[in-house]
Amino acid sequence: MVSSTKPDPIAELLKHSRTIAVVGLSCNPLRPSHGVSAYMQRRGYRIIPVNPQIEECLDEKTYASLLEVPEKIDIVNIFRRPEYVDEIVNQAIQLRVPAIWMQEDVIHENAAERARQAGIFVVMDRCILKEHQARFR
Repeated sequence: MVSSTKPDPIAELLKHSRTIAVVGLSCNPLRPSHGVSAYMQRRGYRIIPVNPQIEECLDEKTYASLLEVPEKIDIVNIFRRPEYVDEIVNQAIQLRVPAIWMQEDVIHENAAERARQAGIFVVMDRCILKEHQARFR
């Protein structure tokens, strides 16, 4: 009997990724970026904050840009308005990051297409926390 389960690329991404660089992470616990990142951290992911306005968040050193992060990034999670996405995607392409995740309401079709052309898996306008909860209870 052949299994008819469809592949779930988001589940595979979340299963095999360990390090998430969160661009636009806020230290304000009321901000969605903070709650989502704290949840993912509690689930065993390494969170690397990327925000030039702060020095530390969630007990992790913060970097001003993706290009300053000294370790391998599995997912770039973007919590910035669409007008900032181009530069973030350019940096992710330069670093050959395997996946870019644009949170809910972060939509930039041109940048997403450029990332896909560079071989990067792109998730757009979806919440990584909600997608994780839907797959891994």
